[in-house]
Amino acid sequence: MKRALLLLCLLGSLLSNFYAFGDEGMWLYNAFPKDKVKAKYGFEPSQQWLDHVRLSSVRFNNGGSGSFVSPDGLAFTNHHVGATCVQQLSTGGKDYMKTGFYAKTRAEEAKCPDLELNVLVGIEDVSAKVKQSMKPGMSAADAGQVQRAAMSTIEQDCAKSTGMRCDVVTFYSGEVYNLYKYKKYTDVRLVFAPEFDAAFFGGDPDNFTYPRYDLDITFFRIYENDKPVHLDNYLRWSQTGVKDGDLVFVSGHPGSTARLRTTAQLEYLRDVDYPSRIESYKRRITLLQKFGAESEENARIAKEDLFGLQNALKAFTGYLGGLENKDEMAKKASQEEQMRATFKKQNSNAGDPWDEIANAMKVQKDMYLPLTYVERLRGFNSELARFARDLVRVSAEKTKPNGERLREYRDSSLPSLEQELFSTAPIYKSLETVTLGDSLAQMQQALGADSDAVRKTLTGKTANEVAKDAIGNTKLDDVAVRKQLYEGGTGAIQASTDPLIVLMRTIDPDARALRKQYDDQVDSVERRDGATIAKIRFAQSGLNAYPDATFTLRLSYGAVKGYTENGKHIPYFTDFAGGFQHAAEHDNKDPYHLPDSWMNAKSKLNLKTPLNFVTTADIIGGNSGSPTINKNGQVVGIVFDGNIESLVWNFFYTDDVARAVHVDSRGIQEALRNIYSANRLADELAGKTSRAKVVTKDGKRAEAKKVATPQ
Repeated sequence: MKRALLLLCLLGSLLSNFYAFGDEGMWLYNAFPKDKVKAKYGFEPSQQWLDHVRLSSVRFNNGGSGSFVSPDGLAFTNHHVGATCVQQLSTGGKDYMKTGFYAKTRAEEAKCPDLELNVLVGIEDVSAKVKQSMKPGMSAADAGQVQRAAMSTIEQDCAKSTGMRCDVVTFYSGEVYNLYKYKKYTDVRLVFAPEFDAAFFGGDPDNFTYPRYDLDITFFRIYENDKPVHLDNYLRWSQTGVKDGDLVFVSGHPGSTARLRTTAQLEYLRDVDYPSRIESYKRRITLLQKFGAESEENARIAKEDLFGLQNALKAFTGYLGGLENKDEMAKKASQEEQMRATFKKQNSNAGDPWDEIANAMKVQKDMYLPLTYVERLRGFNSELARFARDLVRVSAEKTKPNGERLREYRDSSLPSLEQELFSTAPIYKSLETVTLGDSLAQMQQALGADSDAVRKTLTGKTANEVAKDAIGNTKLDDVAVRKQLYEGGTGAIQASTDPLIVLMRTIDPDARALRKQYDDQVDSVERRDGATIAKIRFAQSGLNAYPDATFTLRLSYGAVKGYTENGKHIPYFTDFAGGFQHAAEHDNKDPYHLPDSWMNAKSKLNLKTPLNFVTTADIIGGNSGSPTINKNGQVVGIVFDGNIESLVWNFFYTDDVARAVHVDSRGIQEALRNIYSANRLADELAGKTSRAKVVTKDGKRAEAKKVATPQ
């Protein structure tokens, strides 16, 4: 007992470094530090408050966040999250990315081809179920297979009994497993989107900077049985916004962080993964810019992909910069060495989990190029090629027991996969030919002409020749063909002469071998030994050490707060006047071009209305579209970016100058009414058209007539 107590005391002193400082933390809803918020801000969210916010939050399956903002199924997110749908609907000579979109009536609301929204309705700890089949002495590879099988079984049973989307989520590298139950919506219709120039004003030069002047928003409506859903949980709209020092909450789905990873894992990202990604992003950006310069139509087709790549390039460049900070990396290494020394002292006969993970990183480094280009399809940069991969694999995986399949083809995932496969979204073969040809050439350069995968892919031809033939002759751009192959199973796939199916069928054995090596020698080791390290953290702090982000719902909090940069005070908010001034300073030329709708409406606007603001709330990629909420449970804004200093939040949190950037609720209303004449939408947000249940700051429910001014 004394020995155990001594270990806890030693770990307590070491693990103080892992406590959340300031407003740090992307917290689980079932482990939110209410007492910590109360101690700093004097407000303690009730369980009813937390439940209401959780049920009002939504996840966009294309990588973003959002929320419900009316009882009639109205949801909103960022323009850059909704842009895929906006572009998909831009057919028949229409370009809604350029002109914007507004459905003046419900009948005009346009259905997105393949958008899925998820609402987290239940959380269950299933750690014991996932681990119950593991046996002492089991290899990491065998343990990993047992865990994956258990997770698939749990998800399958849940989906059958509830009819919901059920995902087992791994936390703390594999020490904790939670079953997340989602209400899924697939009839999602576009209601409003501003012009791209307004949503992404300042373009790539202003991306990840502040001050900003962007209207980065899009509104959708959710339907079921061809009617708007009726919601009991949604967030009311604040007309008064925020002021300096206000407490705010951010409810969203941060994609991935690496704050709890080992030094070896971070060094792998710094030395191998991030530099390779950055090089690839630069290449693809140049390719799309060249493609877009050939015609106005090409520019329209490539616009959203180009934006995404430019955003990724800037983000990963910032992440890499954080890992190249020698002082922070030295601090991380020092903390780790203290933990290791204590662990070894108390577990002299046990293997070192940090060494095991370091060895796994060596394996991953050695296999990085073939894994990335062949299994993860960097070498096959084509939507049609990805369809072919899914069709080839799902036909084989469905013949296996659910627990033995690759995770993405388990029964509980098939409905979402089918929605993607059978999407009616337009596919542009002109762009597909260019991107596939370039990525095949890139793969040949990376792996070498003598690589088995390269030889099987190119068969003596040039990369461009293979791409031209494959894209030109494939029929996979026809939804009916994809359905026929999917429903035909292995027989149809094996009999198919479609060039992309043949290509994916040919390289699949090589790709699967790489996947198995990764699962057995990297992922399983990270789970096993990462879980051991997590236990050390739990010895002192339990769930108070929040887990790394996993694109699952989290709640962050912080304060509305400006900052000082290079001796200059940066105010917490910007306004419309600043936006017009910023455009004028650049002669209103791209990417600082304000649309005609803005220029024509200038005289009608209250130019002092706040447009964007910053807070200390802890965010990362995936939080885009997260609602910003005050303690009354009202929307005061929406997250759309962070400044460049916030990118280090992938690895460690600071709040000296790092900030989350939001669109202000008041600026949204001002724009809707006085620029876009979208009064029907503005009225719905203001609550002028219906009655609704609201949640007050003490968590109590009341029914009140919604009015234009906040309660």
